[in-house]
Amino acid sequence: MKFALLCAAALLAAPAMADELVASNGNDQIRISNGPCTSEDVLNRLKPQFRAALREASATLQGRTFKACWMLEGSAAHLLYEDGDQGLIPLTEFKPPITA
Repeated sequence: MKFALLCAAALLAAPAMADELVASNGNDQIRISNGPCTSEDVLNRLKPQFRAALREASATLQGRTFKACWMLEGSAAHLLYEDGDQGLIPLTEFKPPITA
């Protein structure tokens, strides 16, 4: 639990450190960042009081790209996708992106 909180705190509070983390499985990839959610499709599905807690995310799944938003839920990132789908990804799955 402490590890999850440290990951979330580092992502949200230290923009100079790493403002994006990636979880990958083969060609599928989910990216989360500490910026505010900008997906109108996701934001419009929620009550206004929940919108400020959401952070920016995107996903490439089975060759399709989706805009998404995420928020911390326990030791996982709760993802909300533009098509209305949702999912939980353990924070331990996220790593800094590999730059070439």
